[in-house]
Amino acid sequence: MFFWVPNTITALNLVSGSIAVFLAIDGRLGWAAVFILTASVFDFLDGFSARLLKAYSTIGKELDSLADTVSFGLAPAAIVFTMLEFTLFGENLSIYDIAIGANWNQRIVLLTSLVIPVAGAFRLAKFNTDDRQSDQFLGMPIPANAIFFASLALILEWGNNEAISAIILNKYVLLTAIFICSFLMVSELPMFSMKFKNLKLKENAIRFLFLGATLLMIIFLQVFALPLIIIWYVLLSVITYFAAMK
Repeated sequence: MFFWVPNTITALNLVSGSIAVFLAIDGRLGWAAVFILTASVFDFLDGFSARLLKAYSTIGKELDSLADTVSFGLAPAAIVFTMLEFTLFGENLSIYDIAIGANWNQRIVLLTSLVIPVAGAFRLAKFNTDDRQSDQFLGMPIPANAIFFASLALILEWGNNEAISAIILNKYVLLTAIFICSFLMVSELPMFSMKFKNLKLKENAIRFLFLGATLLMIIFLQVFALPLIIIWYVLLSVITYFAAMK
């Protein structure tokens, strides 16, 4: 009866991600990042509302994956594509200008950004067909990938730090980030979920540790904390995984 509620929220996720793509292609990286973050809020709310209203549906599940592919796969790829444009040409060019003016090496570098949505699509397909991911994730969740690249755009737009901006716009830094994030998405590395079944410290120690450190980073580092939060999430997942193996 209430299936339309989570599905409408999922549609808003898709709309936000689509707007982010348009803005990124137009060179407005900061606002593209804002709409990716907005999409991530809708992504949380659609699942929350579905659980609250018990409004699960097959079409809702498929719609959610399609929306996530755009908002957290294609949109961050568009941001990275434009970042690489600034790195290679010093400005945001039209596709036509790139087609007639860029050499093959530059075109290949730009097209490398498409690895992100491809890896993201595989990540979502695996999640939808893998019953091992009810309490944890296998591979980095695609929203975390999107938030990482969106945070780089926010730093470029509003961080006002030339040294850090120069690092972000380094071709090799961006290419390394593309391949590491894409690898993490399709990997089998267990990563903890932020779903609280209760508030017991023993059962949620890793989540409380993550949230506590995240809060401190935001307080002291502000916008510069955002990519570090994703890195912290990955590192904490790796540490937890190897600690459990002992």
